[in-house]
Amino acid sequence: MANTKQSAKRARKSVEQRSKNVSLRTALRSAIKKVQKALGTGDAAQAGAALNASAATIDRTAARGIIHKNKAARQKSRLAKKVKALTQPSQKS
Repeated sequence: MANTKQSAKRARKSVEQRSKNVSLRTALRSAIKKVQKALGTGDAAQAGAALNASAATIDRTAARGIIHKNKAARQKSRLAKKVKALTQPSQKS
């Protein structure tokens, strides 16, 4: 329990901030799932469009400190690699 006005305000603010962070994290996960779903259908154009939208969401989330910038880069890289593999035929013989 907060003992001072200052600590009571911090407790209130942290609850508000946590709800915003949860909302942003949920949007991030949804954006990634949209790309994965588009990859599952095999539609390269839809997957590319979903990748562009999710990259913006991932960057926004990292800029606000919800996830680390390296995690954001790793997620974008892995999704882009899968989309590229879908658009280009396999080079293995």
